[in-house]
Amino acid sequence: MANRVTVETIPNLSRRAFAARAAAAGLGTLAIAQSTPVRAAIVQTDFSKLPAYGNGAIPAGIRSRQIANVNGMTVHILEAGYETPGRPVVLLLHGFPELAYSWRKIIPPLAAAGYHVIAPDQRGYGRTIGWDDSYDADPDPFRIPNLMRDAIGLIYALGHRSVAMVVGHDAGAPVAAWSALIRPDIFRSLTLLSSPFGGPPSLPFDTANGAPLPPQAITDDELDAALAQLNPPRKFYQKHQRTRGANDDMLHAPQGLHAFFRAYYFYKSADYKGNNPHPLKARTAAEMEQIPTYFVMEKDKGMAATVAPFMPPADYIANCKWMTEADVDVYATEYGRTGFTGALQCYRRLASDPKSVADMQTFSGRTIDVPSQFIGGKNDWGVYQTPGALDKMRSSVCTNMAGFHLLDGAGHWIQQEQPERVSALLVQFLRDHAKRG
Repeated sequence: MANRVTVETIPNLSRRAFAARAAAAGLGTLAIAQSTPVRAAIVQTDFSKLPAYGNGAIPAGIRSRQIANVNGMTVHILEAGYETPGRPVVLLLHGFPELAYSWRKIIPPLAAAGYHVIAPDQRGYGRTIGWDDSYDADPDPFRIPNLMRDAIGLIYALGHRSVAMVVGHDAGAPVAAWSALIRPDIFRSLTLLSSPFGGPPSLPFDTANGAPLPPQAITDDELDAALAQLNPPRKFYQKHQRTRGANDDMLHAPQGLHAFFRAYYFYKSADYKGNNPHPLKARTAAEMEQIPTYFVMEKDKGMAATVAPFMPPADYIANCKWMTEADVDVYATEYGRTGFTGALQCYRRLASDPKSVADMQTFSGRTIDVPSQFIGGKNDWGVYQTPGALDKMRSSVCTNMAGFHLLDGAGHWIQQEQPERVSALLVQFLRDHAKRG
């Protein structure tokens, strides 16, 4: 785990409850130490004691460094193209369970095209520090408005006031999309990878004049209850990833963390031949059960047990070019040190959290009007896991969608599985549509 100052607290109490009890007893911050030491909540790391980021596997020309004083954090980034002042910026936002390292094959071609390319470890991930890693952390820092402030603060800290293109993959996609929707003056074009954006949640309209209330979308709780009635019973992965035990399930996977990552990445890639996605008619259990178990899990299994049967054979591992053993080691090393709790906040604080939904309803009816494109893999169920989102994105949410691409030979990890083709699409999009001022 990351190096942290340790504190001692009363067992079975949250930090807030303990603080209240200590204050009531007149103990203040000098509360009597109890039997169970636990880690401090705010992640801090002595980087001098860590090996080089990427275990020496980062391509030449990419720099790793920490940027202090970014919205209360020290943000770790990978960057290239920084040598020439005044270059326009491309900001790359990774997903789960990934890192800035996931962009290692994309950064050099974008830098060669004339851009300052910046890929941070996002809040909760990797070597970015200063975030609360407790399960019961204050949710506000992990909600969309603050994740946007993270991105803006980073760009400003590096001496830029705008971004030529923001690119978001997986859990990074909604952050990128909301950034382009809310601050188009800063985020001047948008590329979404793998995860379509269905737009802001709607508010009832014209109901005072007799218009009916809009139909309520099925909630995750309702979907999960319906999935539990299937044979065999299933559950929605996002519900599972929000549970208190999701971190330990993956961090202490019986097969080991390296094997967990290897199977997880393989199972969601184009190399797993069972990934043959197609649009779903509705967000119902009958439709959703068609999705593989990494998204619609077996009810009695955690994620480690879910992916274990899909560990690829040794000859595949030895010959896998898009995700080598050294690459897997990078993820296993970083997550083995930090755990998954911070990264899992993306499932707990984005679309599912009532306060987050209320915040986002402020922008009901607003569209993304900057130039945009979508790039997905033909073998990625992530493109279709939210029925209707893809069509809505293309028809109404993104009013200036200049490109839509589904790539052969790509699953969910598209920028790692097909980096040359993704890089070419990004560079061409920048040349055709991005403002460089």
